[in-house]
Amino acid sequence: MTRSALVVGVSGVIGNALSRRLAQQGWRVDGLARRPSRDIEGVNPIAADLLDPAGLRAALDNVRPTHVFFATWMRQLTEAENIEVNAAMVRNLLNFTSRSGSVRHVALVTGLKHYLGPFEAYGKGVLPETPFREDQPRLNVENFYYAQEDEVFAAAARDGFGWSVHRPHTIIGFAVGNAMNMGVTLAAYASICRETGRPFTFPGSAMQWNGLTDMTDARLLARHLEWAATTEAARNQAFNVVNGDIFRWKWMWRRLAGWFGIEPAAFPDQTSPLERQLADAGPIWAEIAARHGLAEPDLGKLASAWHTDADLGRPIECVTDMSKSRKLGYLDYQATDDSFFDLFTQLRAKRIIP
Repeated sequence: MTRSALVVGVSGVIGNALSRRLAQQGWRVDGLARRPSRDIEGVNPIAADLLDPAGLRAALDNVRPTHVFFATWMRQLTEAENIEVNAAMVRNLLNFTSRSGSVRHVALVTGLKHYLGPFEAYGKGVLPETPFREDQPRLNVENFYYAQEDEVFAAAARDGFGWSVHRPHTIIGFAVGNAMNMGVTLAAYASICRETGRPFTFPGSAMQWNGLTDMTDARLLARHLEWAATTEAARNQAFNVVNGDIFRWKWMWRRLAGWFGIEPAAFPDQTSPLERQLADAGPIWAEIAARHGLAEPDLGKLASAWHTDADLGRPIECVTDMSKSRKLGYLDYQATDDSFFDLFTQLRAKRIIP
């Protein structure tokens, strides 16, 4: 039987990598987003709003996926609103796919905010010890990740499909206009520093600078999603997904600076968030883009400074355990510095950065 994937969030960092991976592996792939990418070979783009059940029904009328991969969310002002909106997105989609009975597996991508808490309470209160493990209980706070999980669990009980939940750390991958994209944000920042002579200053906390951490390559996550969706032992399981290496940012920052041919600044005496560092950088980027013939002159469509600041400003060490996946046979590994370098090379080839 041909495997048919519906990738929800096809225009994002995860959806872009996943849809490419599945198409290359011979899957039939439909990619859904409000503004879906239309340049991914072998992927049928579908434009739809998950909060519009009638429009969703019309857009997906002839789509009968065997596997659904849900990798999108919408940021709201409060966590209560995040829960209402993002749970509704999952619920609306799975209510529709329930009608055909074609779905055999649903994969939901969330992240380490499962352990750290939502942005409103990020890294605060009583947190589980690191390394984070999948069997640690939910935090006693509102969290839209939990609400999304509960929607998947309820639909699985109703419709009989298998599920998997994937919890990556910060993701490195290609996408433009994405709300959470550290790799592209740091590439734009480093390019500005090189072009203007500004210091390449780490924007985060001393804990992140000195402590251990890890990250997730979007390509590795794509392989993990396919693996879990097609491996019986992974059915109805939650998984952490990280590259497999650990590092300190004081080492990685030198590596990133070296790729751009600049010197890293000394760790600052006080936190220097990117939102502040890049507050005046819009016109500077527009001038750089004009001078080098870049594809996107609007820095706001490339850099998500708020998200990079949130990740790099954490007051706690973040290390993730992958033993569960390893024991079940998923052994892929990716060096994180190479993840960054591969992305930077791709951004330069596509004229996103000079």
